[in-house]
Amino acid sequence: MTREQFRPEDHPNDHFLLTTVVGSYPKPKWLHRARDLWNDEDSKFDDESFEEAKDDASRLITNEHERAGIDVVVDGEMRRNEMVEYFAHRIDGCECNGPVKVWGHNYFDKPSVVDDISYGEEWLVSEYEFTSDVSERPVKVPITGPYTLASWSFNEVYEDKEAAAYEFADLVNEEVEQLVESGARYIQIDEAALATTPDDHAIVGECLERIVDGIPEDVRIGLHVCYGDYSRIYPEILEFPVDEFDVELCNGDYEQLDVFKETEFTKDLALGVVDVHGKEVESVEEIKANIRKGLEVVPPEQLTVSPDCGLKLLPRESAFQKMDNLVAAAREIEAELDAGELDGVESPVPADD
Repeated sequence: MTREQFRPEDHPNDHFLLTTVVGSYPKPKWLHRARDLWNDEDSKFDDESFEEAKDDASRLITNEHERAGIDVVVDGEMRRNEMVEYFAHRIDGCECNGPVKVWGHNYFDKPSVVDDISYGEEWLVSEYEFTSDVSERPVKVPITGPYTLASWSFNEVYEDKEAAAYEFADLVNEEVEQLVESGARYIQIDEAALATTPDDHAIVGECLERIVDGIPEDVRIGLHVCYGDYSRIYPEILEFPVDEFDVELCNGDYEQLDVFKETEFTKDLALGVVDVHGKEVESVEEIKANIRKGLEVVPPEQLTVSPDCGLKLLPRESAFQKMDNLVAAAREIEAELDAGELDGVESPVPADD
């Protein structure tokens, strides 16, 4: 199992529910101001000053995750402006030509594939190395998946979305190889688009095969799929070459939980136990009840506890309190499991028995 390498040496309980976050986190207000100054042609706020600001924010938010007690942290994606545009700017053959409205008052620079794509500059290695250097805990690397990169870009080159996705997958594989070489041992592929067109799960499966080609077995590969009709991709996704599936169920009050009971869940389950769409902070007891729902699907040694999705749209204080309560709830559930207080869940056999 790849998850035991992330158990802290001083972990207080025999059971271990791995706690992590999906990726994004609210940026400090001063970082938004720094970006505005950097984009202002009349400002003297140069590249070096902006890089320093991003370093400071990454250090701050990584520490915030550690203060909450999260087992595997990220830097809250402080250097990223958006989950597709950020990568497109670093891929040769892609260009961004202005904002596109996606929903409500939200816009993003939807990329266009204008030439055969190729790996240009590195995407996340520097981010990972910085975060790993400033963190006392293991670091997870979220990376936008090739199917989402292809689905959320204009395609002016390849035969269809499938062909473009496979080309993007080969680039993701190249980036993952470099991340692994730099020491990364927990990589999460974000395929938000799979929930919107779930009938393409076979394409995603082939993309993942390309991504993990040549990756050592001790590297933990997770797949995050945002809310959608999971019955259209389960149990087929159990065939994907990943260790963990991260699903968004809390916001839907776990109405789809039974989907994952119809066929044995043979992978690890990363379960969202706090809602990222509302600023109200769930109590420890509420989160414990949500964790117990995960234990209806998988045993403790297969359960990861996380927010539903990225936290970036929440007030920062709400985001921190949700993480803090999430960790407290996980540790209390572990203690109850150790004591045999949860019905239907077996206590672990000590390693020396």
